[in-house]
Amino acid sequence: MPAVAVAAALSLAACGSSGPSAATSDKGLTMWALTDQTILKESVDAYNKDHPDEKITLRLFANDDYKQKLRVAFGANQAPDLFFNWGGGALNDYVEAGKVEPLTDRQVNLLRFMPSVLKSAAFSGKTYGVPANGLAPVVLYYNKKVLKDAGVEPPKTYDDLSSAVKKLKGKGVTPLSLAANSKWPTMMYLEYLLDREGGAEVFQKIAANGSEDWKSPAVTKANARLQELVKAGAFGKNASSVGYDQGASTALLYTDKAGMELMGTWEYANLVKAAPDFVKKDLGYVAFPAVSSGAGDPKNVVGNPSNFLSLNSDSKNKTEALDYLKNYAMNEQQIDSYLAAGSVPPVNKLEDKLAQTKSAADKQWLTFVYGLVEKAPNFQLSWDQDLPSSQADPLLTNVDKSFLGEIKPEQFGKNMSEASK
Repeated sequence: MPAVAVAAALSLAACGSSGPSAATSDKGLTMWALTDQTILKESVDAYNKDHPDEKITLRLFANDDYKQKLRVAFGANQAPDLFFNWGGGALNDYVEAGKVEPLTDRQVNLLRFMPSVLKSAAFSGKTYGVPANGLAPVVLYYNKKVLKDAGVEPPKTYDDLSSAVKKLKGKGVTPLSLAANSKWPTMMYLEYLLDREGGAEVFQKIAANGSEDWKSPAVTKANARLQELVKAGAFGKNASSVGYDQGASTALLYTDKAGMELMGTWEYANLVKAAPDFVKKDLGYVAFPAVSSGAGDPKNVVGNPSNFLSLNSDSKNKTEALDYLKNYAMNEQQIDSYLAAGSVPPVNKLEDKLAQTKSAADKQWLTFVYGLVEKAPNFQLSWDQDLPSSQADPLLTNVDKSFLGEIKPEQFGKNMSEASK
């Protein structure tokens, strides 16, 4: 999924300052992040208040520009001391180039974070990032009223999902709202279907080894199931013309025109903002259904464990950077701010704080997300973030081709195998 969705775990207005483009300097930290990271900015403000003579200069970027600007900055040795990222293959590219400083628990108190989240920033036994915002697993949202009217229960298995599609279609509503024009929402289905079919290890092998593992039978089967859903009318007739950023797929759910929507946890904040009464009365959510014949653990989740802040190995301010990462990034104040905004921080032992949530709807939601991740044997980072950046475009292109039926299920793996050579 694109950074704009991943980073938007909270639908909050952007604010902040734009510092100079110069990177690591002799006095004061530099940090780069995205414009929508308003709670992250609060931690920078707190640090600056306590360090008036050595402030962090925070530069905020629009999503579309960020990754390219970061690559250019590292190439020119002008990257910031601390940089916001998604972990996975893109971060590992910098790690392998010697651009990122490994972090230890003693330095930044890593043990406070969920182990499944830290995996996305860990390579060869070392950790290269501190989680910087809330958990963003992908879940199946549903409209209680629409499902009830169609005689449908929230699906627990793929067979349940297939049955629900038929019943909802028969009632004249779109079974599964999908912004297929954006491509990455379609990828979410393949991520879960592959996980449920073959288990987490199938994509782990793909990410580790590359081309030939894309030809796994489980990859073909996952694409076949996606195309089965398309042919059954699961996504309606106009999904390919719907983009996510315009909010149309979200609106289909809360206006009773769709039964379900597969989307990241940031969608909850979007729904609260657009349709608060719907959230209180008719919004439901479950984990992605199990595939009874598959090898995958139905407790596994996909999505984005968190975004990360990583330390430039050439930083001249490592002591100050480690102080910030240990004492300001995701501290108690940050945790409270994320919870208040409907986002679950990726830290351990949150039960007491969750129990104190005042809103019943928010408490139920936060507890659901926390439990989903805490119990997950594996939290798979979104494929387009986990793979090397050079494979992201071919991946999304082939996801779309599979959705449109322009390639056969087995061709998806063959195409990706070629793209990853």
